[in-house]
Amino acid sequence: MKISQELLDKLSAQAKESPRLRMNFDLRNSADDGSQRMLNAIEPGSPLPIHRHRLSSETVVCLRGRLVEEFYDDAGVPTETVELAPGGPVVALNIPIGQWHTVKALESGTVILECKDGPYEPQSPEDVLASPLK
Repeated sequence: MKISQELLDKLSAQAKESPRLRMNFDLRNSADDGSQRMLNAIEPGSPLPIHRHRLSSETVVCLRGRLVEEFYDDAGVPTETVELAPGGPVVALNIPIGQWHTVKALESGTVILECKDGPYEPQSPEDVLASPLK
């Protein structure tokens, strides 16, 4: 499969129309594929809670646009912010297992490639920070 600008344009248009202001495109071979690989179009203002993945690291590659990954400690205190952009100083990162984080798009049309170890695991309440400190 080729990941073309046309595909990214279509996905970004769908994200703009979505109430969540984001749209995923599954890149797995089948529903039985044990990995998680997807394109994720994210628009500015898309609500994404601070969360963690206790069973998987997460690799994020910025294909277009700009975004920030924000990291937090267990108390919800911000610890680091990393900006990702194609051609920028940081284009991708790997988020360790259990690291609290969220992502915020800085530009319309932002699309990331997101990969995690193992099959999809729905987030449980203990994997979302309900009221982080700001």
